[in-house]
Amino acid sequence: MSERLQPGDVAPDFELPDADGRPVSLASLRGKRVILYFYPAAMTPGCTKESVDFQSSLPELEAAGVAVVGVSPDAPAKLAKFRAKEGLTFPLLSDPDAKVLQAYGAYGEKKLYGKVVVGVIRSTFLIDADGKIEKAYYNVKATGHVERLRRDLST
Repeated sequence: MSERLQPGDVAPDFELPDADGRPVSLASLRGKRVILYFYPAAMTPGCTKESVDFQSSLPELEAAGVAVVGVSPDAPAKLAKFRAKEGLTFPLLSDPDAKVLQAYGAYGEKKLYGKVVVGVIRSTFLIDADGKIEKAYYNVKATGHVERLRRDLST
C-alpha cells in the first residue's frame, strides 16, 4: 500500500479521462479548492449514496469556490451511465490501473465483510488553490461523510 498523504503535502498531479473520455488534470483546477473523492465502484449502493450526497451539496460547495471531482477504477462508459442515472453534474474520472488511487494512498488492503482484500479505500481529499492537501480522510463511510466534510469546510 502506498503512503498516506497528510495536510501540507503536495497533491499528486494527474490526468485521467472523464465519463466522456476527455482528459481532466488536477493542474487544470489550480486556483480553486477541490474535493477529490475516491470510491470503489459506480452504481453500487454506497458509492451512489456518496455521489448523490456530493451532488446535493454542490450548489453550496460551488458557492464557496470548491469544485468536486470523483475518481473510481470504472471505465468511462460505466461512469457516463452512472452520471446519467443519478443526475451527476461534476466530473467523474476513470483510473482503471489505479495509479492515481495509489498515489493518494487510496488503494490497498482493506476489510470487506470480514475478509482482507485489495481494492479502493474510500477516501476524500480537500486540496487548496495552490495544490496542497488541506485535509485527508481515509476509510470514510459513504453515509454521512459529505455532511461531515461540509462541517469541516465551515470551520
